Amino acid sequence: MNEPAALSTEELERYARHVVLPEIGGAGQQKLKRARVLVLGAGGLGAPVLQYLAAAGVGTLGIVDDDRVSLSNLQRQIIHDTGAVGSAKVDSAKAAISRLNPHVAVETHMLRLDDENAPALVARYDIAVDGSDNFEARYALADACAAERRPLVTAAVGRFDGSLTVLKPFETDADGAPLPGYRDLFPQAPPPGLVPSCAEAGIVGALTGVMGSLQAMEVIKLVTGIGEPLVGRLLLYNALAVRFETVRFGRKD
Repeated sequence: MNEPAALSTEELERYARHVVLPEIGGAGQQKLKRARVLVLGAGGLGAPVLQYLAAAGVGTLGIVDDDRVSLSNLQRQIIHDTGAVGSAKVDSAKAAISRLNPHVAVETHMLRLDDENAPALVARYDIAVDGSDNFEARYALADACAAERRPLVTAAVGRFDGSLTVLKPFETDADGAPLPGYRDLFPQAPPPGLVPSCAEAGIVGALTGVMGSLQAMEVIKLVTGIGEPLVGRLLLYNALAVRFETVRFGRKD
């Protein structure tokens, strides 16, 4: 991920606002071009993640989703449009990314992520982003990222609130203590039916844009090595109160 990747004249102009940033510069943009990022879900969270990472110049984006675009998706899944209704989400998202930035390679995986297929898929990428809407896929991705030593940027949304963290349980902190993983936050999935779906509870579309954009920012920080990622910290966002809070958490064992 950190090996240089030459930028064309057109790319230098496209990413000029990155290149003039001392924290990113040409070297950081080359890292972005070299990076391979896997995004689980091309829905409410995945849509802004994919759009901003594509616009930022991430060289290869992998998209995992087994669903098709429906009319009710369009209120929040802004990478899709009315003409895409009925299409596979991975194909619709790939077409949108191609229109946005032809320099980005897109690898589509129209499948439902599970414990069996997750490890091999995760191993092909540098970083994973969780934008899924089911707990089976969340745990499969988190476990695979921990086993394959890949950073995971994971977020979740409710009706008017969201949460976000970065997981690197294969590393240690400054004191040598192991960093926390997904199961340190959520040891096991809640019983079926306990957490209502978006279709049951409803959700404000713009909320997924806020949280997905924050996920994209964390990926850019991880790739370029700038700032302080949300490792060991859970960011909580209350949209109605316009309040952000950060809660620290650690390993349970």
